[in-house]
Amino acid sequence: MTAAPNSEPTGLSRLAIDLGPLLVFFAVNFLGSGFGPAKIFIATGAFMAAMIVALVYSAIRFRYVSPLLLFSGVMVVILGGLTIYLHDETFIKIKPTIYYALVSGLLAFGLATGRNLLKAVLGSTYPGLSEAGWRKLTVNWAIFFAVMAMVNEAVWRNTSTDFWIGFKIWGAIPATLLFAAANVPMLLRHGLNVDDPQPTEPGPIE
Repeated sequence: MTAAPNSEPTGLSRLAIDLGPLLVFFAVNFLGSGFGPAKIFIATGAFMAAMIVALVYSAIRFRYVSPLLLFSGVMVVILGGLTIYLHDETFIKIKPTIYYALVSGLLAFGLATGRNLLKAVLGSTYPGLSEAGWRKLTVNWAIFFAVMAMVNEAVWRNTSTDFWIGFKIWGAIPATLLFAAANVPMLLRHGLNVDDPQPTEPGPIE
């Protein structure tokens, strides 16, 4: 069965696209203990490959690639490539910081200039949401992403590589999902149509 043009992935497909590459990164690093110090570079290569697969799958299966997924994919390829080429894991570690900071900054800039960029990207995900709801949601996510940028910096600079990777799986993912869920009551008060698919986080979890 062929997807309709420009249909967005939902449910398990969306989870696989957004979380799959990160889970591959975690699994390869966890299972690659026999590679010694090189395992982070092997895991980074697997991460890059998995991200490209996710992008291609989304483009072919749904004829749609979310702007945030594309942005994240480009960053993974560039910073992952630098990590492997220069043999310096710092580049892949600062990738979430850059992603979170840029998205937070773009959301804040959009609000300051009267353009709600979150609504432009995710309008179909939150049917019925009022303008006030969109503004509050955008402010909330801008603050969340700014905090996550600072947290990522603190974690990778003060802990081991294995701990940082574990934090991405057991810390960043639950925090993002819980934050998305915590916004639901506010969204419902501002007109969210509960008869349509439930809202999800605004992009891949870094």
